[in-house]
Amino acid sequence: MSYNGSGTFQINTSGQPVVTGTVISSSAFNALTADLATGLSTAITKDGQTATTVRIPFAQGINSSLATDTSSGSTGSIYTAGGVGITKGLFVGGTATFSATPVFSALTASSAVATDASKNLVSVANTGTGNNVLSASPTLTGTIAGASLSLSSLTASSAVATDASKNLVSVTNTGTGNNVLATSPTLVTPALGTPASGILTNCTGLPQAGLAANVAGNGPAFSAYPSATTSLVQYVATKITYGTEEWDTNSNFASSRFTPTVAGYYQVNASTSMATGAASTYIYVYKNGAVYKSGNLVSSATSSWTIVSCQVYLNGSTDYIEIYVQQNNATQTNETASNSNYFQAAMIRSA
Repeated sequence: MSYNGSGTFQINTSGQPVVTGTVISSSAFNALTADLATGLSTAITKDGQTATTVRIPFAQGINSSLATDTSSGSTGSIYTAGGVGITKGLFVGGTATFSATPVFSALTASSAVATDASKNLVSVANTGTGNNVLSASPTLTGTIAGASLSLSSLTASSAVATDASKNLVSVTNTGTGNNVLATSPTLVTPALGTPASGILTNCTGLPQAGLAANVAGNGPAFSAYPSATTSLVQYVATKITYGTEEWDTNSNFASSRFTPTVAGYYQVNASTSMATGAASTYIYVYKNGAVYKSGNLVSSATSSWTIVSCQVYLNGSTDYIEIYVQQNNATQTNETASNSNYFQAAMIRSA
């Protein structure tokens, strides 16, 4: 061998080195040239005529001033037909061109890739399927599932709708509770303001005050008649007791007194009859304990039948009406027949 294994070239032929006065020997000279030829043949030629037979360590690295085309692997500063193994970091000062798919063994297969705080490529967990989503104008398909979704362009605690471009926008809330959909919603104590139109065919519980002017609607009404006779002393106005109710729509009739809880104008009718005649009989509508309207009839010798009919305003809180009868004959009693002895009132117009 012409190299000692550490890269030092050695002359190994006999007769070397020569000394002064040595006779030139063809065999010694030929052995020297053959040794030199072996050493030169083992060296790497700069024009690339030879190929290395083992890996060559470069203790100081490799410098190249060659400006080459980076679009082709065969024209780069370093070209290898096999793989390149790098045990430490790789610095690329320019553009790295990969003609085939690079494999990064530190990453997780089939996962999205991002950069960490040190700008290293790392795998991140996937959720869902399909394409990666970029920040500008992404198109999402399917269902977005999660505990919450934050949309910073919307207003907090407001309802959401779509605008003309189908973008989500915040809309103003009014009231509280659930959103109202078009079909059969249930509204709880809504304040509807003044609607432009509406059909109230199936509405219930509409208060009398909510009706238009000149509409009686469902105001209080009652009808009652005596269940027992009342003794009528001569010349004394006596309150008639009506013990049997025929109807009382708003439970405003009690103790023979009508005290409506809805303000308005009421039609009042009352009648009384007695089995024997009287010189004259008077029937009174009392309002708040005083005579309001009256009717009278001079009877025959055998019977009397007296009627009063009027309209009265009642304030819906403290106003009340009662029926009194006075007869100017000896003490008598009224009859109890419901067709001739009765007390009725009904609201005919709201206040």
